[in-house]
Amino acid sequence: MDGAVVGVVLAVVLVLLVLRSGMRVVNQVERGVVFRLGKALPDFRRPGITFLIPFADRMRKVNVQVVTMPVPTQEGITKDNVSVKVDAVVYFRVTDPVRAAIEVQDYIFAVGQVAQSSLRSIIGKSDLDDLLTDRERLHEGLALMIDSPAAEWGIHIDRVEIKDVQLPESLKRSMSRQAEAERERRARVITADGEFQAAQQLANASRIMAETPEAMQLRLLQTVVEVAAEKNSTLVMPFPVELLRYFERATKRLDQEVEKNERELDGPAGPDALRAGIEQIAAVADKFGPTAELTAPREPAAEPSAPVEQQ
Repeated sequence: MDGAVVGVVLAVVLVLLVLRSGMRVVNQVERGVVFRLGKALPDFRRPGITFLIPFADRMRKVNVQVVTMPVPTQEGITKDNVSVKVDAVVYFRVTDPVRAAIEVQDYIFAVGQVAQSSLRSIIGKSDLDDLLTDRERLHEGLALMIDSPAAEWGIHIDRVEIKDVQLPESLKRSMSRQAEAERERRARVITADGEFQAAQQLANASRIMAETPEAMQLRLLQTVVEVAAEKNSTLVMPFPVELLRYFERATKRLDQEVEKNERELDGPAGPDALRAGIEQIAAVADKFGPTAELTAPREPAAEPSAPVEQQ
């Protein structure tokens, strides 16, 4: 009887030991791939407690979290023959644990190598301006190039991003000078545009002042008020331009009258007009008192002709 009890107890303990040796715990972030007698089972084990057949099953755990893998700096020559150094980062995760366990020996190392070769390839196919400005398109191209072989391994590439683009020092200086020249060009264009608009406004103002001369006088008085407000000891009054124009018109009118009188005196009626004027002056002088005798100029007497010989 005692021997039977001991045998039962030993059997129970042996069964518990066997069950304990075949019991496994799969974490929430893992999936279990079971190999039975060296052959992978099609279904993977989900998180929780799972039991294996002792001495027949072997389980490999595969992490399904997103893996962040930096890509080492790759040096290459762009499409426009510029030597650059570029590094990137890849985000990927396992979507099929069975294929990730049996299709590739080390899927993390494999993805890293594909990422490096794809980065060098994308550098050679792109221009420098694309690497600096159009990175979104390059990110999509890199993700597509890496995801094509990784999909066969049960891996999905979430995204690929270029972190830094290192340029040669000479190229940095050239780009700095180019940017400075561009800023100076914009500044000159803005200044010229401002001067053009100011010239247009001044032209409009000059036309208005030409139509209304009083506006010029008001502007002159306003300028005098602004100058006087600065409390200067000396105030310079500008000479009005309108006054100069008045003198100019008067001078022209006087010159025209003088020319007209000269033409009248030099004409055929000149001596008669002069004689009539002298006679009028003499009449006025006789009326108011004795004056010197004023006579009209006489025509010069004809020279005596030579005597004619009589035969």
